[in-house]
Amino acid sequence: MPPAPPEAGLLGEQDLHLFNEGSHLRLYEKLGAHPCRRDGVDGTAFAVWAPSAERVAVVGDFNGWKPDLHPMQARGDSGLWERFVPGVGEGCHYKYRVTPPHGGTAVEKADPFAFRAEVPPRTASTVWSLDYAWGDAVWMRERASRNALDAPVSIYELHLGSWRRGGPRGERMLGYRELAPLLVDYVKEMGFTHVELMPVMEHPFYGSWGYQLTGYFAATSRYGTPQDLMHLIDQLHQNGIGVILDWVPSHFAVDGHGLGSFDGSHLYEHAHPEQGIHPDWASYVFNYGRHEVRSFLLSSAMFWLDRYHADGLRVDAVASMLYLDYSRNEGEWRPNVHGGNEDLDAIAFLRRLNVEVYGRHPGVQVIAEESTAWPMVSRPTWLGGLGFGLKWDMGWMHDTLGYFARDPVHRKYHQDELTFRMIYAFDENFVLPLSHDEVVHGKGSLLGRMPGDDWQRFANLRLLLGYMWMQPGKKLLFMGGEIGQWAEWSHEASLDWHLLEHAPHRGVQRWVRDLNACYRAEPALHGRDCQPEGFAWIDAGDADQGVLVFLRLGAEGAGDVVVACNFTPVPRHGYRLGVPGGGLWRELLNGDAEPYGGSGQGNLGGLAAEAVPWHGRTHSLVATLPPLALVAFRGEGGPAQERAASTGR
Repeated sequence: MPPAPPEAGLLGEQDLHLFNEGSHLRLYEKLGAHPCRRDGVDGTAFAVWAPSAERVAVVGDFNGWKPDLHPMQARGDSGLWERFVPGVGEGCHYKYRVTPPHGGTAVEKADPFAFRAEVPPRTASTVWSLDYAWGDAVWMRERASRNALDAPVSIYELHLGSWRRGGPRGERMLGYRELAPLLVDYVKEMGFTHVELMPVMEHPFYGSWGYQLTGYFAATSRYGTPQDLMHLIDQLHQNGIGVILDWVPSHFAVDGHGLGSFDGSHLYEHAHPEQGIHPDWASYVFNYGRHEVRSFLLSSAMFWLDRYHADGLRVDAVASMLYLDYSRNEGEWRPNVHGGNEDLDAIAFLRRLNVEVYGRHPGVQVIAEESTAWPMVSRPTWLGGLGFGLKWDMGWMHDTLGYFARDPVHRKYHQDELTFRMIYAFDENFVLPLSHDEVVHGKGSLLGRMPGDDWQRFANLRLLLGYMWMQPGKKLLFMGGEIGQWAEWSHEASLDWHLLEHAPHRGVQRWVRDLNACYRAEPALHGRDCQPEGFAWIDAGDADQGVLVFLRLGAEGAGDVVVACNFTPVPRHGYRLGVPGGGLWRELLNGDAEPYGGSGQGNLGGLAAEAVPWHGRTHSLVATLPPLALVAFRGEGGPAQERAASTGR
C-alpha cells in the first residue's frame, strides 16, 4: 500500500495554492480515488472539487448506493470534499452524489479524476491503481531523437475499435492486449515510425470516436484495463514505434454524469451560452480563464505523458479554442476585453501547456490540429508563438485532395493548388495529414475520390501517397488508405482486409511500405523536413504536361533526391529535367512499377546525367515519366554537385 495521506486530506497547503492559481500539474495524484491505508485500515481516500455544492457523498456498490452512509467533509473554503472509506478497494464502482446549492435536486456524478470507468453504457467510476512494470527503458532514453524535427516521422493514425475486429462477422471489438501483437507486427512491416491513436480516453458515445470525453484520466474500458493499454504502448515502444495520443481540451460531453453543471454551477464550462456551448458539436467549452480548470487540463496532459509514456499529444480542434467567433454568426459571440475575436484565456492556456510539457518531457511532441492561418503555432512562446512542436497542414490536405479529385484533363488549370503550399511550407513545422476526417461523412475513401477507371484510380492514389511522402513535412496516413479501401471508414466495422486478396490493393500496400523505407533511409527526405534549405523547385511551371519536378537536399550535399511527378495518364518519354550534378542518378522509387500495379514504364534503375544545362542546372537527365506516377532519383556521385542556392524555392 502507498503511504497514508495526511489526515486533513490528500492535498497539502502547497497543493491547494497551486490548484487555485492554475499551476498544479499532477492533480491526479491528489484528487480522485486512491486505495491506501489509514490508521492501519485498508480503504480508499476520495477527494473531489465541488465548491458550490451543499453536500457531497460517496455512493457505490460497497454501500448499496445509499447517500447517507458516506457523506464527505468539506475542506474549509477550498471547494474540496474528502472522505476515507474503509474496506473499499480496487474494482469497486462509485459516484459522487452532489447536492447543488439552494435545495436543488441531487445528481450522481462520475469522478472527474477516475482512472477507470465502467464499460459504457454504464457510467460509474471504478477504483483502480496504475501499477505497471514498464519494459521500455531503452525507447524512453532514445525517443527524443526519434521525435526530433530532423528525424523521419511517419504516423499511422488508427481507431482501435475498427482497425481489426474478431468474431465470424467482425462483430467483436478486440482488446488492447489482443491488438498489441497484431498492431506491432503490422506497423513494423509497413515501416511507420509512430502510431496515433484516436482518443482512448473514456467517452460515453462510441460514435463520437472518442472526441466527446467524460474521462480525462481514464482509458476507455471498452478495450480493457489501464494496464492493458499500458501493455499495448509498452509493446509498441519495445519494437521501436512511438505512440501519439489524441487529446481533446477544446470541448467535452454534455452527458449528465460528466463534468457539466458538476456541482450545480458552471464549474468546468463557461456560464454564458455564447461561450460555453460549442455550436458544431453541441458540447461544453472549458472555461480556460478559471484557474482550477487550467490545473485540471494541465494535469490531464501530464497524466498521459507521466503514467502512459505517451510520446506526443495531438491536440484536437485548436482553432475552435483560439477564436471566440469560431463557427458562430454575428451576434452569437462575445468579444474579448479588447473587442477582438481572440480567446485570450485559451491562448494563455495553450502557451502554458506547451511550456510545461516541453519543460518536463523534452523528448515528446505536442501537435496542433489547427486549420486557420494563425501565426507561429509551432514557434516558441518566447518569440510570441503558441509553443507547439508541430502543426497539421490542413491547407495542403484540402488543396491537394481537391486537385486530385479533378479529371487530369483539367488539372493543368489548377496546378497552383499544388505549388501554393511552398509559399508557406516552412512558416510552421508541418505534418502532412491524410486523416480520418477526409474519409467520412460522405467524402468517400481516398481511392473512391480519385477520377478515372479503376486502373487510373489506383495510379492516382499511389501518386497522391508518393507526392505526400516526398514533400517536406512529417507524414500521417489514416488506416485503410494504405490498402486502397474502397468504402468510407465506419467505426462500426473492421477495415476491409479481404481486399488484400486482390493485386491492386496489395500493390498500394507495398507502395506505402516502400515509401516508408525510402523516407527513413534517405536523409534528404527527412532531415530538413522543416527547413527551407531542404527543398528547391526544379520546374514548377510545366502545367500543360502536368509535370512537377523538385529537389530534396541533404544537409551535406550528398544523396540529394530529385522527384518528378506526372499528374496525367499520358507517359512523358524523353523528358529532360535539370539535376544538381553529373554522374549516375539511381531510380529510388517508381510508382508505375508492376509490383505496385503499374504499367511497368520507367528508367531501368537509373540514368546518367548529361552535361546539358537545363532548368538552370549544369546537368540534366532524359527520363521517362510514367503515367499518373512519381519517380525519384538519388545522385550517386560524380562531378561536384551544385547546391540549390542558385535557384528560388
